[in-house]
Amino acid sequence: MNILTDPKNQGSQPALDPKKFQNPDVTARGEKRARVYFKDLKTLWFMTGSLCNIECINCYIDSSPKADHFVYLTPEDMLPYLDEIETLGYGQIEIAFTGGEPYINPHIIRLSEMALERGHTLLVLTNAMKPMMRPRVQAGLLDLQKRFGDTMTLRISLDHYAEKHHDYERGARSFTEALKGINWLSDNNIKINIAGRTIWGESEEISRCGYADLIRQNGWNIDTKDSKQLVLFPEMDEMVDVPEITTACWDILGKNPDEIMCANSRMVVRRKGAGRASVLACTLLWDDDQFELGATLRGARAPIKLNHPHCAKFCVLGGASCSA
Repeated sequence: MNILTDPKNQGSQPALDPKKFQNPDVTARGEKRARVYFKDLKTLWFMTGSLCNIECINCYIDSSPKADHFVYLTPEDMLPYLDEIETLGYGQIEIAFTGGEPYINPHIIRLSEMALERGHTLLVLTNAMKPMMRPRVQAGLLDLQKRFGDTMTLRISLDHYAEKHHDYERGARSFTEALKGINWLSDNNIKINIAGRTIWGESEEISRCGYADLIRQNGWNIDTKDSKQLVLFPEMDEMVDVPEITTACWDILGKNPDEIMCANSRMVVRRKGAGRASVLACTLLWDDDQFELGATLRGARAPIKLNHPHCAKFCVLGGASCSA
């Protein structure tokens, strides 16, 4: 095992060139900026609210126990979008919940039920800590598992397989609390997978081996060789320099724009003070007006210009997707 580096030591990484990501149509070098055309809706994300029971050192959506920039999503907010999925002929898709911590939302079990009753698969991103372990939530999850089985998956954020590194990011005893939640889910045959981070200065092979040891010790049914069951995300820091993606990059990188997340997914949010929910281009670009696409799925199918560092680092160069 190699010596893990401090994930917050960014001194060796150059700062982002302030000329980059300024013009939605051309790069700082004057080249035509790449865009991604919407092809089909495969995943619809719902932001359940920005409140979280913990405050991570680097949370991409600024969640915390006091964060209220996104209010609780309600069944009334969600229903029109489930109806629109049917109206637009998308069929059964993946519905996904993110936060904040989704299990803080008082409506979360009903929201989950609404998605599953329509025949969609459900993915819930959670830290598996105390909000999920409340008796009311546990009873709801057991009922959903009994009725819908493996069409519901909980993806647990476990930033590292070693306690000290996970707790560095998420706070003291967060690893212990997360393992209690994961063990409860596993014992009750609720389908789980894990999301980790790649900020620890080790290779993917070493990371997967480390997680494999932890999973084996606890008896969880997770295949660490499967990138959908153990997802390792690149760190997102929009102040670190990354190249801008031009139209020529698709051929240079051997990438198909149809495989980029915004070609087949959108996210629904309810902002504090807003009269209704709205649709964003993706889960990562929540605080940039150029990625706000209106109130309906029909109106949210415009091409997405890759005018943000996350587009380059996470999606195109990192090859990552939040969906399952």
